[in-house]
Amino acid sequence: MIKYHLKCECGVEFESWFSSSKEYERLEKKKMLSCQCGKSNNISKQLMAPQIASKKVDTKKNKQEEFYKTVNKKLRDLRDYVEKNAEYVGDNFVSEARSIHYDKKNVRSIYGKATPEQTEELLDEGIEVNTVPWIDKANN
Repeated sequence: MIKYHLKCECGVEFESWFSSSKEYERLEKKKMLSCQCGKSNNISKQLMAPQIASKKVDTKKNKQEEFYKTVNKKLRDLRDYVEKNAEYVGDNFVSEARSIHYDKKNVRSIYGKATPEQTEELLDEGIEVNTVPWIDKANN
């Protein structure tokens, strides 16, 4: 398919699609092209600029991709930091957090799993916890 910018001798300009440039030439030669004014079949092609993808779109997409890469890297770095500096307690996180808070024995940094409801309960009790977005290490 090809799109041409056309002009009628009456001054009306319009665009039209053709299956190929040869098809346009065939229709023009047979005077089968007509203007919407309905007064003329004398139609000519006008100079057209080629359609090129906008750099703005590419730049915007590249910036968005770069942003996601940066965020993913920071989240992976955060995960690495937590794993190196805290003990993984898995599903026992809630009971371990309470034990550390109330007994003040064996104070240490821990991480593990808790539901949003459990996290809210810990916060209501005055136990300081944070929810961290845990990105998969395989994510780029």
